[in-house]
Amino acid sequence: MPADTDTAPAAVTAAARRTASPWVLMYHSVAEFTDPAEDPYGITVTPGALEAQLLWLRSRGLRGVSVGELLRARAAGRGHGLVGLTFDDGYTDFLTRALPLLRRHDFTATLFVLPGRLGVDNVWDPLGPRKSLLTAEQIREVAAAGQEIGSHGLLHQDLTAAPDDVLQQELRGSRELLRELTGTLPEGFCYPYGHLDARVVDATRAAGYGYACAISPGRLAGRHALPRTHVSQADGAARLRIKELRHGVRELRRKVPVLR
Repeated sequence: MPADTDTAPAAVTAAARRTASPWVLMYHSVAEFTDPAEDPYGITVTPGALEAQLLWLRSRGLRGVSVGELLRARAAGRGHGLVGLTFDDGYTDFLTRALPLLRRHDFTATLFVLPGRLGVDNVWDPLGPRKSLLTAEQIREVAAAGQEIGSHGLLHQDLTAAPDDVLQQELRGSRELLRELTGTLPEGFCYPYGHLDARVVDATRAAGYGYACAISPGRLAGRHALPRTHVSQADGAARLRIKELRHGVRELRRKVPVLR
């Protein structure tokens, strides 16, 4: 009996690790800047910082992959050593700055785009700065380079405040537009602003998406509300390691039941 008591927590912990949400990093824009005022929302990393972060992942024995690839690998028992990379909004600088670095290190990523705002800019960020968004042709170029294209909705709206008809258009309408654009139905969705609730998660699942990315989904965490770790310009090796450990601890706490 004592042996059963001793091994039960270890067995529960092992099971929790298998079902825990994967570690997924969240990026937005990759561009040169020198003044923090040029990045009021903290969404930009320089190419130099991004490359240092990718090199850190490699030094840890980790390979960055798209979320779709990560989930398929985990389902097949091959997820060890993989970390998800995501880039929100579909900025032009993904093609010009991020993609060359990803290819240099044999990494892939998921790019969440807004098919209702092709070739314009990030009007939803009132403080700016204005950043150009990919055109339809540029999105096709990214897809042809082996990167996953996911939907970020049509117009970058808070879906928790959207009426049902708008919600459906943001989810289903954007998915169909991306199929027309790339020839493939997107598997993944990303909640604008990270805002979600049970209604939005249920609608996302019903719209046919295989997974969806959030930021801090709390009790809604799961395949259609994957938590992500925001990566900033300030994240060097030490900060990334802390964020990696923090993710692991949070997932264990979320998954491990209280033993009585």
